[in-house]
Amino acid sequence: MARLSTELNRYFFEEVSTPQVTLKEILTLAGERTFGFLFVVLALPSALPIPAPGYSTPFGIVMFLLAVQLIAGRTRPWMPEGWNHKQFDLGSVRKIVKAGSPWLRRLEAVSRPRLTAVCTSLPGRTVLGLAIALMSISMMIPIPGTNTLPAMGIFVTGFGLLDDDGLISLGGLVLCVMGGILTTLILTFGYEAVKTGIEFLGNGVFQR
Repeated sequence: MARLSTELNRYFFEEVSTPQVTLKEILTLAGERTFGFLFVVLALPSALPIPAPGYSTPFGIVMFLLAVQLIAGRTRPWMPEGWNHKQFDLGSVRKIVKAGSPWLRRLEAVSRPRLTAVCTSLPGRTVLGLAIALMSISMMIPIPGTNTLPAMGIFVTGFGLLDDDGLISLGGLVLCVMGGILTTLILTFGYEAVKTGIEFLGNGVFQR
């Protein structure tokens, strides 16, 4: 099976010719890889340092539903039929795939099956599912700063699931914890206050 970066570029740049891409097409592209593939692809737009308006909330909802199913022990994802017809602009999707491909290739270069129980056992998948569910909720919050880091956590955790690489998924969990802390601080003190605090700490570190 082709690597994910190669397959995404082939599909969206060579095979798709319609101006819109539906969620059903993305789900079909997942094939047998199911949960890990979907978490990676759906988290990618919000995890990248590029503007991707309109993706965080709907994709956060979809990933929350997938995470609940992962916790419940399902091996194949289920999606409400009405969601399958949600459309996304092909040009925007191509821009996201192009920007995300270098990051995918970096993970592909080091990924291999290891600590597989983290990704395949029921306790492991439950913990991963809970973390992804919480990060998905954070992505739905319409406040700056509450979606990028959580999306990065889902992206890395999902990539570990994709390749049964427990070490990468554990790295993703660390990002999820960091994302959870950041979201909690923003909800408690406000975005501007947290931003000012981070800038203050950053300046203090670099001035030493």
